[in-house]
Amino acid sequence: MALYYGFSTYRKQKKFKVTDFELAKQDLINHLNIRKGEKLMNPEFGSIIWGLLFEPLTTEVKSLIQDDLETIISYDPRLSVSNLVISEYLNGIQVQIDLIFRDTDERDIMVMNFDKPTNKT
Repeated sequence: MALYYGFSTYRKQKKFKVTDFELAKQDLINHLNIRKGEKLMNPEFGSIIWGLLFEPLTTEVKSLIQDDLETIISYDPRLSVSNLVISEYLNGIQVQIDLIFRDTDERDIMVMNFDKPTNKT
């Protein structure tokens, strides 16, 4: 029986309900897709990754991103991280997160690409 219930409009299926680990992953994706300082009334919410896309991916920048990701994941008591890999990607930064759903010890690898915005004229 599911402990957590939610809805997602991103799913390609006709069912919009998501539960447990899928819901926790969707919540994490939502958190990472908001630029830090962008959320009204909560300037500490969001990720700093969007502000670092045009910076060279140095050890210092990787460390900042890793700290940010670990902090964001620690906000959610349902999740823990076993490994983080941050690398350059075609037009931005790629993050691989090895997640653990604490309630069931279920594991999954999430790969997210953060692309630099393109100027379309």
